[in-house]
Amino acid sequence: MDEFDRKILAELQVDGRLSLTDLATKVSLSLSPCHRRVRALEQSGVIQGYSAHLDSAKVGLDFSAIVFVTLREVNRDSVEVFEQAVSAIHEIVLAQRLFGDTDYMLHVVSQSLETFQMLYDDKLTALPSILRLNSTLVMKTVVQNRPLPLGK
Repeated sequence: MDEFDRKILAELQVDGRLSLTDLATKVSLSLSPCHRRVRALEQSGVIQGYSAHLDSAKVGLDFSAIVFVTLREVNRDSVEVFEQAVSAIHEIVLAQRLFGDTDYMLHVVSQSLETFQMLYDDKLTALPSILRLNSTLVMKTVVQNRPLPLGK
């Protein structure tokens, strides 16, 4: 990956809807080499897709919580089953496996405290291999969807 690839990625992180013509201009390449580079970045998996960033409040998802999960036992099978179960819960918008006392951090969005409580009681407590759940409510999002620091 060279300087042009990094410039392409930086621009696409800011605006994934840039036309190839505009992108080529912004990174100082002609259209054909820019297109080849974008296609190569897509095919290699560096670019995993394109999406729109949504305002959660404007789509009725005003409530957000972080749930820390400690598993009863941590082995290959329990981790795999747990991660598959987490992947099936659409209200979990981010799930990360952690080092330390807590095994996972889940970022959960819902319509309200009431709908979060129902999700918690019905789905989160039913996740396999759970020893402990510890939740905290999100007061305010300060940084979200920040582009990766590729350096321009």
